[in-house]
Amino acid sequence: MMDAIRASIDVDPAFRADVLAGLSAPVKAIPARWLYDRAGSEWFEKITALPEYYPTRTEVALLKRHCPDVAAIVGKGSAVIEFGSGSSYKTPILLNCVHPAAYVPIDISGDFLRDSAAVLQVGFPALPIHPVEADFMKPIALPEAVAALPKLGFFPGSTIGNMVPRTAVDLLRAMKDTLDDGAFLLIGMDRIKDASILIPAYDDAQGVTAAFNLNLLHRINRELRGMIPTASFAHRAIWNDGKARIEMHLEALADVRFTVEGRPFAMQAGETIHTENSHKYGPRDARLLLHAAGWGVRAEYVDEQDQFALLLAEAEPPRFAP
Repeated sequence: MMDAIRASIDVDPAFRADVLAGLSAPVKAIPARWLYDRAGSEWFEKITALPEYYPTRTEVALLKRHCPDVAAIVGKGSAVIEFGSGSSYKTPILLNCVHPAAYVPIDISGDFLRDSAAVLQVGFPALPIHPVEADFMKPIALPEAVAALPKLGFFPGSTIGNMVPRTAVDLLRAMKDTLDDGAFLLIGMDRIKDASILIPAYDDAQGVTAAFNLNLLHRINRELRGMIPTASFAHRAIWNDGKARIEMHLEALADVRFTVEGRPFAMQAGETIHTENSHKYGPRDARLLLHAAGWGVRAEYVDEQDQFALLLAEAEPPRFAP
């Protein structure tokens, strides 16, 4: 009982507000960032190793192949700032290549962040590592130790695709404010492709992505005194061609009633909670998104199947006129 009370008291107030507002909305939705508590982050790391999930292995191959090109443009001695670092699985490839003066992983999942940073420190004992637990959707005050260093932002995994375009532009502007003019950003963006490839990547045969999505309901029950019958919900992945995105939903399999923080909610069979988007971008779309936020593209690296792109962008100073 005390653990349940403590969880309710210590819960992130933004999580509480987003869940209650999202479940009260006519079209129910909860922001994707709340999928990534410690358990959710661990489930996602399992997703990246699945045979259906092409983005990770494709991006890793691109990073290994083109990292020397990135290093030649960026130069040595930068502070690498990774937004949403997770397990930092791809990070050693970049660090070994660009020889940074410091590394700053930023993630909303504090315990997972610190554990990952500790593991990375073993592999790079001489590298100053400064973990920052924060929501990278907003400008972040970086540690004083890296303030004077040139910056290389790192945002792999096509995480930018989780945001609708207007929010993606806001995020890229926040990154520019965090890193400042003249900084670089190495960002992964997934390309538009056939639904026969996309849907299995987000609805795998082993059910790992389903467990990742359903973990959100378990988190609500644990942290917000939720009484959601999790067995009455199923994971759904849908390709929305008009918006060029995969959508993840939690679908009610029957009429359900439940409470969260003592507030009553009801859903009809077939009704869903929209939990995540994964937007896909064509070449011009990706460049336009970056330009809209004040980033000029310096280089673009794409695999042979045109499935995924790494873009190296530079933060441009504000312009009075075009």
